[in-house]
Amino acid sequence: MKIHKRYISAFVALMLSVPAFAQVPAAAPKQSKPVLLKGATLHIGNGQVVENAAVGFDKGKITYAGPQSGANLSGYDVVDVTGQHIYPGLIHPNSTLGLNEIESVRATIDWREVGDINPHVRSVIAYNTDSDIIPTIRTNGVLMTQVTPVGGTISGTSSVVQLDAWNWEDAIVKADEGIHLNWPNMLIATGNSAYDARLGRMREQREEALNQLTSLFRDAAVYKSGKHDNENLKLASTAGLFDGSKKLYIHANYGKEIIESVNFAKEHGVKNIVIVGGQDAVAVADFLKANNIAVIYSGVHALPSRAEEDVDMPYKTPYLLHKAGVQFALDYDLSIHGIRNLPFIAGTAAAYGLDKEQALASVSLNTAKILGIDKQAGSVEVGKDATIVVSSGDLLDMRTNNVTHAFIQGRKIDLNNKQKYLYEKFDNKYKEEKKTPATVTTSAGK
Repeated sequence: MKIHKRYISAFVALMLSVPAFAQVPAAAPKQSKPVLLKGATLHIGNGQVVENAAVGFDKGKITYAGPQSGANLSGYDVVDVTGQHIYPGLIHPNSTLGLNEIESVRATIDWREVGDINPHVRSVIAYNTDSDIIPTIRTNGVLMTQVTPVGGTISGTSSVVQLDAWNWEDAIVKADEGIHLNWPNMLIATGNSAYDARLGRMREQREEALNQLTSLFRDAAVYKSGKHDNENLKLASTAGLFDGSKKLYIHANYGKEIIESVNFAKEHGVKNIVIVGGQDAVAVADFLKANNIAVIYSGVHALPSRAEEDVDMPYKTPYLLHKAGVQFALDYDLSIHGIRNLPFIAGTAAAYGLDKEQALASVSLNTAKILGIDKQAGSVEVGKDATIVVSSGDLLDMRTNNVTHAFIQGRKIDLNNKQKYLYEKFDNKYKEEKKTPATVTTSAGK
């Protein structure tokens, strides 16, 4: 088919007219020279705060973090951030960021594999570094996330990534660090006749799922102890659960489900267990502490799960877990739209019992410990990655959160995003309209 030249010219002109920010900012280049931030209040992430501090980093690693008076400025490119605050880059666990772009467009959804038992499925290979959502999240100080599959009984494996990369291989901080198990819900009669009529079938489905899990874990225990001519990917992928190199993330909310699922995993020799969700975690806190089970708590900004609970129960749950001695981190659940609010749920927890530094740890160092990356991330300490956020105000307060600088492994991050671009576009439009108000012509003035 012959295409007329004028159509080609029109297409080229259209492409050239598209704003430059139609694309996600390119990944930042590697750090080329030492940088030192001076004059800010340093929130290390481990509970300590240093006034009038300095943070230096070179080749992507932190070389100094402490009082400005003790810093050697020679050889550094000094950035004055006096009056601002320095924080570790925040970490969001349990997210589908990069796996889900537009929920109404099936081709942009890649968070689930076909089937119910998929321990071998690697979510990270579907991670899209060109997602328009990623820059909007970095703007609020979230610089790392745990890419998590969903669906089925065993969804697959998650990986931790940093949010400035050309592709998923570049993004990886820790690959295939855990397997995600959605514990089958316990079922009770409710008095709702329509629901109760289906209860028998639902109980059969639950028993079937539990039998599948039992068979998988028994087969996996046998498989890991022998040699095999042909590799079974499903069984081979579970080996890390039994030697402690992988975590089992159990998604469960209610107290009996939490206890049942943890006992099941321990009976089958699983070494490292983390509860995700954990609405009833406070009710079973003694059990969690006794079994050294960490919790990724979802739903700080939620309603209570029971009518008789205090209306602010979700807000104060982080404090109650801390008081009970349970290791925990916070997430905003699997919704990609809420990830940018991660610092603010920590702020809510601070308003309901936690002090500010404990709240900061719940979205930084605590998360890093649970995900197994605390030797390189989660706090601003010498030797760790220079994944750092600078805010002109309190990062955990929605009113004052204003990220002015962000660095991932020493690379200075472009903090522009599509939402900023659109805001400025229309803000400028209405400013111009105010300067030149439209002239209204009436019929009498003709």
